[in-house]
Amino acid sequence: MSISELYKIFNSSSGISIDSRSILNGNLFFGINGSNFNGNKFAIEALKKGAKYSIIDEYQKEVITNNKLILIDDVIKCLQDLANHHRRILNTKIIAITGSNGKTTTKELIKTVLQKKYKICATKENYNNHIGVPLTVLNLSKDTDIGIIEMGANHKGEIENLCKIAMPNWGYVTNFGKAHLEGFNSLEGVIEGKSELYNFLNKNDGEILINSNDKIQIKKTKNFKKKSFGNAKNCDYVFESIKTNNEIITIKNNNYIYSSSIYGKYNIDNISSAIAFGKIFKISENLIQESLESFRLMDNRSQIIKKEKTIIILDAYNANPSSMNEALKAFIKNKISKNSCVILGDMLELGKYSNIEHKKIISKCLNKDIPYVFLVGEIFAETGMKSSKILNFKNVNELILYFKTNKLKFDKILIKGSRELTLEKIVDSL
Repeated sequence: MSISELYKIFNSSSGISIDSRSILNGNLFFGINGSNFNGNKFAIEALKKGAKYSIIDEYQKEVITNNKLILIDDVIKCLQDLANHHRRILNTKIIAITGSNGKTTTKELIKTVLQKKYKICATKENYNNHIGVPLTVLNLSKDTDIGIIEMGANHKGEIENLCKIAMPNWGYVTNFGKAHLEGFNSLEGVIEGKSELYNFLNKNDGEILINSNDKIQIKKTKNFKKKSFGNAKNCDYVFESIKTNNEIITIKNNNYIYSSSIYGKYNIDNISSAIAFGKIFKISENLIQESLESFRLMDNRSQIIKKEKTIIILDAYNANPSSMNEALKAFIKNKISKNSCVILGDMLELGKYSNIEHKKIISKCLNKDIPYVFLVGEIFAETGMKSSKILNFKNVNELILYFKTNKLKFDKILIKGSRELTLEKIVDSL
């Protein structure tokens, strides 16, 4: 079956599904074969639950008698090709967002600002990989004005491939940090990998937004068509940070003052990029401010939780050395007391850099005289670093049991770690 033929089926369907457990009537089911699951095995079940067709790439005897089963060579490639075919038909403007830290927060901020004037479709949750991006593209409709697509990567070439699928008109890289070093091999590898977005846009007459306070972004976009924001007077959008603390961020541009109650100074650039895109797409200053004022972080991303007299900063969605350092810096500057503590979980996918980067984080905690440091995970434990201020736990359940047994009370807590450790479970035990 050709992609154009499959596209006709897609247009008559009620949407795409890759999970047979949540099939809606009339869905087009793609039986994706992943590392921990095989969607081909659920193709018949999907049809029974109301799927219009099931796309598979492993032969099943039912193919002979069931014309609702469509056998192809590669389900994932088919999904990507279908998404690209859909993209080429649409007139929708697409903004691509990548970077080491802050992608999802930035994506949500830009979405909140632009939807004041336009019909927006954005990446849901963190569907930002070789499967999530085509799903987002296929979720765009003909009346979608702007699509905002988050792109994640853990090795070179991945952003380039995602760009070929989504064909963005605009792009923004939040930053270049020590993330996924196992796949990128080095910080320079990260820079090259994320810069694939710049290269695609430059070759395809797209436009780029850069943070001119970041020298790497300036260097990587030299002679490229772009808009810039930052502190320098030659920026397209000059921002001045005023009276900023960790709980209220205030930014001035052209004598207009924007403010947001997002936690963490590290979110200044994320907010600034959203304001810049608002101006690029002709959103009024008042509407931009309304958006920033109403915006709240969720999903374990820099959330502020208050339990009686304790303030908890829950930032357990993910972690790498760059984001961990920023989180600690913000926490330390926010007046820690003798009853403050940090709960840090392992940072994953760092490869050969893992041990040294975990040691650096522990050293920072000790040098900054944080009273209580609870470390969760085998990687932190394997550093062998010891102190009277440090307690190590193999997993989150061990730490929860410790808190229930010892009934400790803190006035301020930072919780930060990689997603796999599920550190958010700790909150209920505090």
